[in-house]
Amino acid sequence: MKPAEGLVPGSFRDPSGFLFWNQGQLYRQVNGAYQEHYDQLIASGLYRELQAEGLLVGHEECDLKLARDRAAYKIIRPALVPFISYPYEWCFSQLKDAALLTLGIQKKALEYGMSLKDASAYNVQFVHGRPLLIDTLSFEKYPEGRPWVAYRQFCQHFLAPLALMACRDVRLNQLSCLHVDGVPLDLASSLLPARTRFKFSLLSHIHLHARSQKRYADKPVRSKQRPMSRFALLALLNSLENAVNKLHWQPRGSEWAEYYDHTNYSDQALEVKVKLVADSLERLRPRDVWDIGANTGVFSRLASARGIPTVSLDIDAAAVEKNYRQCRRDNEKCLLPLVGDVTNPSPGIGWENRERMSLLQRGPVDTILALALVHHLAISNNLPLGKIADFFSRLCRDLILEFIPKSDSQVQRLLATRDDIFPDYHAAGLEKEFLPYFAIERREAIAESERILYVMRSKVRSGG
Repeated sequence: MKPAEGLVPGSFRDPSGFLFWNQGQLYRQVNGAYQEHYDQLIASGLYRELQAEGLLVGHEECDLKLARDRAAYKIIRPALVPFISYPYEWCFSQLKDAALLTLGIQKKALEYGMSLKDASAYNVQFVHGRPLLIDTLSFEKYPEGRPWVAYRQFCQHFLAPLALMACRDVRLNQLSCLHVDGVPLDLASSLLPARTRFKFSLLSHIHLHARSQKRYADKPVRSKQRPMSRFALLALLNSLENAVNKLHWQPRGSEWAEYYDHTNYSDQALEVKVKLVADSLERLRPRDVWDIGANTGVFSRLASARGIPTVSLDIDAAAVEKNYRQCRRDNEKCLLPLVGDVTNPSPGIGWENRERMSLLQRGPVDTILALALVHHLAISNNLPLGKIADFFSRLCRDLILEFIPKSDSQVQRLLATRDDIFPDYHAAGLEKEFLPYFAIERREAIAESERILYVMRSKVRSGG
């Protein structure tokens, strides 16, 4: 999507500066109020080290004439992130890696006389398969003796959702979508199992922390805080790091995470499908791809292995966890696994519903893979084929779609527990509903099956 000129909607809360678009370029204005902290970040060598280690987004300083107002001290142009994702779309290990990145950067900052003034999970993005801090203005000069001002935010944005995912239910990460400034600690404390009170790290950083917040919620703020030595601050950071490292979640108990172990494809059918999709990608040469219903990313990798930035989206957290672990293990740089339900995609949230973009606002994309997906949308979710066609036409230029007929065992399983109220669910019905929106450029039967692979081009996006 071509960015709108002007202020980035999610960048207005920090008086230190803000992001804005100008003629298709992203800039960050650094305000005069942040001058001494920015100068310390650059002069101390902290920026150089973090950027060289791939922990902080790089930037270049630009002409001050680009400034939006007189408050500007510097204008910088940060490196672009290929795709913006949010914490409630991450699997367990992604959130854990982002938490450890934040703590590692805070410890490194202290060595240079600086500290993170916030610990928002939204300041982290996944680039080249790894977490990256993208807020250059998160740093401030460290006032000796002051406690870490971002402690509560770290617990709400990282530790609380991780603990809920590991100790209660992995789906509770969706609470981060409801609470834009992180999961309230009293809520996390009430939801966590009683056994977590016997784990010192969770007892201190969540349960007792929540109790302390409640106790002092209506008390006047003291003008002077109790000082915290650098040694005590490092001990706090080490304790948080230990708490995060001790949280684990194994992706099991999900039928979709084991999908390719139990699929009804024959070896030949799967081989033909892989070849058809690969050939289609070679011919289409998309700049970016979304694989919707990607499972563990088998077909996503046909795109990402070609150097195409690919979002690998699936509703099943266990499948996404496996996908991400493979990305991390194999150092894959063009694949971004995310948790998401296309029938209920991430909404726009925050102030005016604009601080965090909806999934659809982050499109359109050149090519969508919709493989073994339509039967779930049409039969499991009662979505008319015309609605599905309209949705895809607004979201992509090209569509690689697999149609699975009622005779297939996967569809038969969906129909086993409900009445068949889908008389138009067949290949001819699909083509009839998709033709107003798409030109069908290729139609191939998948060997040893009744499945059909379509390559379509949107008439809406291509001007046809």
